[in-house]
Amino acid sequence: MASRIPLTSGSVAGPAAGQIRETLRRPDGAPLRILVVDDEADLTELLSVVLRYEGWEPARAADGAEALRCARRFRPDAMVLDIMLPDMDGLEVLRQVREEQPDVPVLFLTARDGVDDRVGGLTAGADDYVTKPFNIDEVMARLRGLLRRSGAAARSESVLVVGDLALDEDSREVHRAGVPVRLTGTEFELLRYLMRNPRKVISKSQILERVWSYDFGGQGNVVESYISYLRRKIDRGHDPMIHTVRGVGYMLKPAG
Repeated sequence: MASRIPLTSGSVAGPAAGQIRETLRRPDGAPLRILVVDDEADLTELLSVVLRYEGWEPARAADGAEALRCARRFRPDAMVLDIMLPDMDGLEVLRQVREEQPDVPVLFLTARDGVDDRVGGLTAGADDYVTKPFNIDEVMARLRGLLRRSGAAARSESVLVVGDLALDEDSREVHRAGVPVRLTGTEFELLRYLMRNPRKVISKSQILERVWSYDFGGQGNVVESYISYLRRKIDRGHDPMIHTVRGVGYMLKPAG
């Protein structure tokens, strides 16, 4: 079943550089789990990328049987479910999932846009309904609403985001492109300072004053060492985000 999904840069690039955004997580602080069920591989890949940028953990299934197996193993906090699947329709998948997980919120995707189709899906137990072609931002907004209303998510307003790099000031977790990055306490404070000043050149003396709380006195090598440590953990395997401005200091900006 072919569909056309808007692929604008804003759909997958994540929040603007340096933005502090509300992030939804499980009450225990773990990433929310979202199961995406659709037989269009491009669609499920796109949604998975966007979900990872959100800081959530996606899983994918291409048909009803795979969706049921994955739901039992993955225990999603929400599902994005296509009604028209190769082996069974989404209504039957929803019925069987709800037998084991009665409270999981479900967002239906479908090319059917008739009133009867929408009413049928909602009557069958779906929590919300989006028709194809759709806008990714709308899907994410509806998912956030479902997760809040269901009680599956707890709010955090302390997440710094620069490109695909996210730092949670409350949980002290850092992710690059959805992958956790383990930092020492000093590395975390240095990265937080850089992320609070994206695209700005920051001198060694400023870094020493803010991160180490003492004036510049020939200790620039300390800053150089910790910038090197951060680069190994943040930039290795990715396009670089931490840049040296020779003779001045350092700057963090989105890759690309």
